[in-house]
Amino acid sequence: MAKKHLGQNFLFDPSILHRIIGVSGITPQDTVVEIGPGPGRLTLLLAGTARRVVAIELDEKLYEKLGQESRGYRNIELIHADALAYPYEELEPFKVVANIPYYITTPIIFRLIEARKKLESMTLTIQKEVAERIVAVPGTKDYGVLSVMLHYYSEARIAFIIPRGAFRPVPEVDSAVIHLEIRKSPKVSVQDERLFFTTVRTAFAQRRKTLANALKPLFRESREVLLQAGIVPSRRAETLSIEEFASLADTLRSFLRSGSAGEKKQ
Repeated sequence: MAKKHLGQNFLFDPSILHRIIGVSGITPQDTVVEIGPGPGRLTLLLAGTARRVVAIELDEKLYEKLGQESRGYRNIELIHADALAYPYEELEPFKVVANIPYYITTPIIFRLIEARKKLESMTLTIQKEVAERIVAVPGTKDYGVLSVMLHYYSEARIAFIIPRGAFRPVPEVDSAVIHLEIRKSPKVSVQDERLFFTTVRTAFAQRRKTLANALKPLFRESREVLLQAGIVPSRRAETLSIEEFASLADTLRSFLRSGSAGEKKQ
């Protein structure tokens, strides 16, 4: 019985599960992490393809049931834990293949990104709207902080859409399988990565405002810094490319270091 508060919606169609594995590019040499294996349909298929499968399940009953069903598989390591707290950094290089509970999609993705030195790729079944936000490009309504941050660290593409009727219980929205290949180095070079992401978040926090106004909480002389970065102050955050955000953050860093923009607000 699926538990609504854990966001459990299970895929049973073997053709879709095989297609997910195909998108992931898993090989017999790979270590794969599966988050929320549920009844284990995908888990057993992964075990037939990968060298090692680490399946992290929070639900105690599902954990125990999958433990019984996977007894004959020596390459499955079943973990009863919260995936948000799991020490991924301690693993060997790994790939993630998972049907992520909707309510923890973004936190899980960012937690995995923290382990990017070991993470090679993510193939995730997530809410279609979130997938569209991840792959969104400048000038579109879906483009935002998630788009910029994941584009910075990875190359993302939507592989295919899964209609809601393929799940049990049936969710209220459609899903998408998205594949993110982790970059060996970030998409753009920035002098201060922390300031880069702070700039992006601040710009999108009030996305209806012009950049000159949206960025004032971060630095008072926003118009001057924007002009110095070659960005028209009347533009809005959703129009900026990741390269322009990088230029803006580096320009701001220079202003802050020289004191030209006044004191940075806390």
